[in-house]
Amino acid sequence: MAFRHGLDSQIVIVGCGISGIGAALKLTKHGFRNVRILEATGRSGGRIKTGNMGNNIIEIGANWIHGPSEANPVFCLSRQYNLLDPESLTQENQDLAIGGHPPWVPNWFSSSGRKLTPELMGPAVELFAELLEEGGEFSEQGGEPYSSVGEFIRTEVRQRAAERWQGDSLSCQSFRLSLISTLLKVECCVNGTHTLDTLGLGAFGLYKTLPGLDCTFPRGYEGLINNLMKELPTGIVSYHRPVSCVHWQRVVRKGGREYPVVVECEDGERIPADHVILTVPLGYLKKHHGTLLSPPLPLHKLHSVQRMGFGTNNKIFVEFDEPWWDEDCEVIYLVWEDESDLVDQVSDVERFWIKKLFGFTVLKPTERYGHVLCGWIAGHESEFMETLPEQDVTHSITHLIRRFTGNPTITPRRVLRSQWFHDPWTCGSYTYTATGTSLQDIHNLSEPLPQQGEQPLQVLFAGEATHPSFFSTVHGALLTGWREADRLISHYSDPSTFQPTRSKL
Repeated sequence: MAFRHGLDSQIVIVGCGISGIGAALKLTKHGFRNVRILEATGRSGGRIKTGNMGNNIIEIGANWIHGPSEANPVFCLSRQYNLLDPESLTQENQDLAIGGHPPWVPNWFSSSGRKLTPELMGPAVELFAELLEEGGEFSEQGGEPYSSVGEFIRTEVRQRAAERWQGDSLSCQSFRLSLISTLLKVECCVNGTHTLDTLGLGAFGLYKTLPGLDCTFPRGYEGLINNLMKELPTGIVSYHRPVSCVHWQRVVRKGGREYPVVVECEDGERIPADHVILTVPLGYLKKHHGTLLSPPLPLHKLHSVQRMGFGTNNKIFVEFDEPWWDEDCEVIYLVWEDESDLVDQVSDVERFWIKKLFGFTVLKPTERYGHVLCGWIAGHESEFMETLPEQDVTHSITHLIRRFTGNPTITPRRVLRSQWFHDPWTCGSYTYTATGTSLQDIHNLSEPLPQQGEQPLQVLFAGEATHPSFFSTVHGALLTGWREADRLISHYSDPSTFQPTRSKL
């Protein structure tokens, strides 16, 4: 086979989300001359997607920088591009350790139209936070005393609530247990799962948080994508170019060279390559692995794709003329008084889907956004919501808010929702560690094909699902793009001189 220098290798990246962009930037800056990104849609960014609602900028996809501190490359790049508010950049903000749950100021409303007090709700909030922390410790301890996070929390809540709240009225206890149902739904959104009964307890602690109070982009998350794209060589991305199959373990001759991989596009183009970096979401891989790769995935890798969880978390933005929440409120919890039996899914999705919406976060600051809330809904109820006409969603949201506030005149100015499950290129929102999964499954997902032999690293895998501790995050996605670029750089480098970079391109 004709010899060629590594920097002349033909590298195809499938997907122009932040993982693919990160890989392309690192490779081109290292001197690789033949890097190409194939993007199925007409835009860059993937699950980073900024939109508009009236005059407001809203995030249809990724919402926060989780853990904005020096260890987070998304924070460092956003600071470098001057995309953040001054308060997000302070050392005080970076030093806050919030454990993945920002200390937001809450309002609680009940389904009978009552506003609930911190004195009533506080003990339930404390108990739930305590159990979440304990649930994250099993990955270090080994063993799995319960089958899922859901079973663990329900069992422990019933035992501890019976002990701690026995002196309180039955009504008070019932309200607190109903709030815990709401908090279970919050965790469904946080983890991107339909129910915590499918969230593995032993793997729950694999997700690691970084210090820093989660922050947003005043001018939209896509500003980060736009700045990164400006640093790529022009013409490197081919848009509207879905890939139908990656043929590996081949010998294809073109231009006097031999290539082990051919990327077949839906429009019939066949692109020979030395290496392909697949950055497609796990949801897409779950649905299309049978046709996306030929030969198919090795069995151990396929089983990990099947075992790992990938769920839906959607947003419903609601704008009002006037606020019906407190001025300092940052999150609104809706407490259904008939849910004291600790539930995180509804009995009839089509009739009761709206009950899965745990409440709203308040878009701040008010001077920038006006009076806009972001509702959060996960799971099958969220997927069903996507199928409804927009006016049906608006009607359900309006009725919900009128019921919980006891105010029959509140009327939203406008409503806008995300629809990630029915997006054909994502098939959901993000990854979670399902029951029966372990760290080995994430390692299997990230393992290149083949690992050894005369022509290794034909197909490499990046994206948030392949990060062992930052799955489901933007920084996890970016780091995996860098990791696979580093893998190729290392492959063609003198081992004594190669140093993988950490937080800068």
